[in-house]
Amino acid sequence: MWEILQAVRVRDILDIAIVSFVLYRVLVMFKGTRAVQMLAGLGLLMVASLLSRRVGLYTVNWILENFWAFWVLALLVLFQPELRRALAQVGEGRLLRRVFGGVSAEQVHVVDEVVKGVESLAAKQIGALVVLERGTALSHYAELGVPIDAVVSAELLEAIFLPSSPIHDGAVFVQGDRLTVAGCFLPLSRNLQLARTLGTRHRAALGLAEETDAVVVVVSEETGRISLAVEGRMDGRLDPPTLRRRLEALLAGGAAPRASFFEGVVRRLDLRGKL
Repeated sequence: MWEILQAVRVRDILDIAIVSFVLYRVLVMFKGTRAVQMLAGLGLLMVASLLSRRVGLYTVNWILENFWAFWVLALLVLFQPELRRALAQVGEGRLLRRVFGGVSAEQVHVVDEVVKGVESLAAKQIGALVVLERGTALSHYAELGVPIDAVVSAELLEAIFLPSSPIHDGAVFVQGDRLTVAGCFLPLSRNLQLARTLGTRHRAALGLAEETDAVVVVVSEETGRISLAVEGRMDGRLDPPTLRRRLEALLAGGAAPRASFFEGVVRRLDLRGKL
């Protein structure tokens, strides 16, 4: 035993640690998806193969052994949707952030749907106010809203904020991976330095961002611009890729990526004028 431990090198420990961490992050990434059920099924087949060999069920063991001879092809067929989605995320540079950056599959889904939803609303110049809960509970602000409790989707966001919808006036709350309530009214910012032309929707977003650690996405009804309010500050004129990057960083528990010099100038101009 001591000889084996002496043969272990530092690079071997590092190699095992890296592989273990990557496997753990991949399992976390697949948590809650159909891939987990498929992996459990494959695990049961492996156990059945070992038991049939030990008990002497030769026919069953022959069938299972022939199945494992084509396990690579079986994995490609079973996990085709997950593999296709993972390859697409590699092309967008998001898969490594999910594996190493701590962003869960549920958070990635929420960010994707929110970005798609607000992008579509902005193109149609339909105002929207989307609140994403983080550490501070928002139950107090959600009491007067209309209960929804649905999976977050771009289509649902568009349906809620259409002017013909009875609950379009107000904010929707995303808590975890669920859209819980709609038609919520938020506290207005009391910052006296804000321009008088700043709309009620943006003042409400800043007000909640000043009182809580929530992330608030705003779509201007007048201009169709997308803004992000967090920690008492507002970034204006965000394009969808920038919005996705900042939301992923914020929901993963980190700080939002710092804006460039040009983005900072635009933000200050927006706060002095109309967003």
